[in-house]
Amino acid sequence: MAFAAPPASAAWSHELARLGFEVAYFERAGDGYRIRGCTTAVEHEVPWIVGYDITVDGGWRTRRAEVTARWATGARTTVLDADGDGHWRIDDAAAPRLDGCLDVDLESSAMTNTLPVHRLALAAGDRAAAPAAYVRAADLTIERLEQAYRRLDNDGGRQRYDYAARAFEFSCTLLYDESGLVLSYPGIAAREA
Repeated sequence: MAFAAPPASAAWSHELARLGFEVAYFERAGDGYRIRGCTTAVEHEVPWIVGYDITVDGGWRTRRAEVTARWATGARTTVLDADGDGHWRIDDAAAPRLDGCLDVDLESSAMTNTLPVHRLALAAGDRAAAPAAYVRAADLTIERLEQAYRRLDNDGGRQRYDYAARAFEFSCTLLYDESGLVLSYPGIAAREA
């Protein structure tokens, strides 16, 4: 079952891990999408804001991500560019540690879990690795995150996926709507609009 086109906008509230809210806007860009959004949160008593402008191609591979974080101590922007074949540049410098990654995953964002499920287009029961360029909210450091998705059965027009990120010893079942946006990310976020 393929996903429908994303809505013009979506919003999530954070749960348990932090207090906050995320809003994202989707617009067509060539055969892909431009996704602009912002997350505001308080985590470990520290407030922060992370804004993003992500471009994905027609296969939902990340091609560019501009991420800006703001803290009480200042602000920082970093730009990730990808060729769609798993090669990345960070602030115009080659980043071979990210070779093979096709997605960006922002620690601050529930929305970025949309990218791999669209790109992978898994059939029920199928599993796939989806390593990502992982951007930390606290300082915008970027690392490789090994993660995997396994599509479960449909739940009406919704799809469920088992998700695992070994580096964090974390796994859960994610619920997506008909357009492939996360509805429920247990302990992290819930879709509000």
